Amino acid sequence: MEPLSRTTAATIDVLRVLAESPDPSWGLLVIKSSGRPAGTVYPILERLESLGWVTSSWDSDDSRSGPRRRYYELTEEGGAAASSAIEEFAARSRVATPARNIAARAVTA
Repeated sequence: MEPLSRTTAATIDVLRVLAESPDPSWGLLVIKSSGRPAGTVYPILERLESLGWVTSSWDSDDSRSGPRRRYYELTEEGGAAASSAIEEFAARSRVATPARNIAARAVTA
């Protein structure tokens, strides 16, 4: 499994959805749960899969109408790495937020 080269808020949102789901999640559910557009979510899922954080599989239910669903889930290593990435991102956000607030107050004063 390779590390993430960059961690964006959108990546964290997708990781959070996958980490909180006890079962594999289909792409549209990840989009809806993360609040991110498809054009953001699917490239993130592809990148996570190519790095070994996520595996995917196609729905085999032929009785359901509509297009086949692709399901995504974190690998065991990906789950551990996702937890760390989410925690690190939250810690960086907490540290960065007060500095932005101080700068914003200085500009308005």
